[in-house]
Amino acid sequence: MTTNMKKLPKDSFERITIDSSHAEKISKPSLSFWQDAWLRIRKNKAAIVSMFILVFIVFMAFAGPFMVEHDPEDVKVAHASLPPKIPGLEKLGIFDGEGKLGSKTVNLYELKKVEVNYWFGTDSLGRDLFSRLWKGTQISLLIAFVAAIIDVVIGVIYGGISGYYGGRTDDVMQRIVEVLIGVPTLVIVILMIMIMDPGILSIIIAISITGWIGMSRIVRGQVLKYKTQEFVLAAKTLGASDTRIISKHLLPNIMAIIVINMMFTIPTAIFFEAFLSFIGLGLQAPNASLGTLINDGYKFIEYQPHILFFPAVVISLLMIAFNLIGDGLRDALDPKMKD
Repeated sequence: MTTNMKKLPKDSFERITIDSSHAEKISKPSLSFWQDAWLRIRKNKAAIVSMFILVFIVFMAFAGPFMVEHDPEDVKVAHASLPPKIPGLEKLGIFDGEGKLGSKTVNLYELKKVEVNYWFGTDSLGRDLFSRLWKGTQISLLIAFVAAIIDVVIGVIYGGISGYYGGRTDDVMQRIVEVLIGVPTLVIVILMIMIMDPGILSIIIAISITGWIGMSRIVRGQVLKYKTQEFVLAAKTLGASDTRIISKHLLPNIMAIIVINMMFTIPTAIFFEAFLSFIGLGLQAPNASLGTLINDGYKFIEYQPHILFFPAVVISLLMIAFNLIGDGLRDALDPKMKD
């Protein structure tokens, strides 16, 4: 049986020579855990937009009071209850200084012969709301960040010790946690306010007394999970101390979950501070926070809604931004969420 086959010319084939030094070369550069997480979070548009909003609010909280010439605590009764007025926006029909006087809409700046402009208007005592808003945001952020840092430090140390040593130590420490959880947070806060003078320090202490419990339980669970892994057993076999195992082996592996929970702790602290100030247990006049500003605006919502509108928008943006960033970090730092 014969088969007719055409012979291909020799120039149809080309010899390819591969350099052995490049045979196993990785074309894509290696990335660290945090670099890989940043690449993933960049794909989350909601988290990126929230980051820009958060950076803007933090910037304005510190720069805003210096952008106008009005002192946030300067009382001018003659300038009381003025609506917002921003030069250049009068033609658009917004922020033009017009407000209701009885049933008529008049320019209150001309009526009261006020020559200066208040971008966000004034309150019932004539204080500039623009500078007070950003000063109050600054104080609220300060309270929230300090309380969150204290919660993280106490929660990580307490939960790490409880989970790592286990046994009777874990039993005793968890019974203490269960007792603290059983006491309503608001009762503890009221007792702290009664003992201490109302102010920033008392609010931070009140929030921190029970705020660390959630973090400690999460850290304890993660430590219980990792302490039986092979790399921890290898470190013990090599004679590593407990302090070194916790700081060098366990803590880096649970850092992601700590960062994520901290991002959810901050808005909780902001909201709790605002709640305390709103019900009169937080900061006292003339100090400003988002809670006190919302409380002041709530009293005049029918006639001067701008007093409530601006702090309500800022606290809403803060809550949404922190939660969206927390969701983005949770997806980016979780190895199971890889694309």
